[in-house]
Amino acid sequence: MTTVSKELKENVEKALEEIRPFLKNDGGDITLIEIDEQENVVRVRLEGACVGCSVNQMTLKSGVEMTIKKYAPQIQKVVNIENY
Repeated sequence: MTTVSKELKENVEKALEEIRPFLKNDGGDITLIEIDEQENVVRVRLEGACVGCSVNQMTLKSGVEMTIKKYAPQIQKVVNIENY
C-alpha cells in the first residue's frame, strides 16, 4: 500500500466497519486493498457472497462509496478489484 495519510486511512477503515455488518448479513465481506491519494480512489475487494452477485455494483456505488465519502469526502470513487 502506498503511503497514505493516517487520518485518511482511519476514515476509510471507519467507513468499511460501518458497512461491513450489512455485507456480512448477506454472506459477504469487504477488504481494503489500496487508497490512491493521487487519484482519490479507494480500491476494495468484495468477498464471499458479494463476489458474482448481480447487485454488487449497486452495493459498491450506493452503499460502500457513499459511506466512504461520508467519512472521507476527498475520495472520488471506489473500485472493486476482483481476484487481486
